[in-house]
Amino acid sequence: MVKELVRKHQDLEIYKMAFDMAMQIFELSKKFPVEERYSLTDQIRRSSRSVCANLAEAWRKRRYEAAFIAKLNDCVRGACRRQAEAAETQTWIEFSVKCGYLDVEIGRELYGTYNQILSGLVNMINHSESWLMKH
Repeated sequence: MVKELVRKHQDLEIYKMAFDMAMQIFELSKKFPVEERYSLTDQIRRSSRSVCANLAEAWRKRRYEAAFIAKLNDCVRGACRRQAEAAETQTWIEFSVKCGYLDVEIGRELYGTYNQILSGLVNMINHSESWLMKH
């Protein structure tokens, strides 16, 4: 199998997966009750989008390993003591299922995909040297 050349963050499979999940969550959350607009709906959309935004920023910081890893950690753990963005999204998925806004099976699929995203991010952190820009 030939590894495809990654020229920009949008070429990363993990980014594509996270972006697709953010868009799927956006579409699904359109059906949430109006009273959730400023709470659950905003939170799940924000955290799912933040994974993509932090990954894009990490990609731009590949010249310096510490900066690259720090930004990837924001995707996984979150900054300023927030929960991990991907893990936070999983929590909002759980709430959405328990509140009856998402079907259990859809919730399981979304949650499982976020496990794959978390795994991919951790793998990038653990093998950061292979992603860095050459000086």
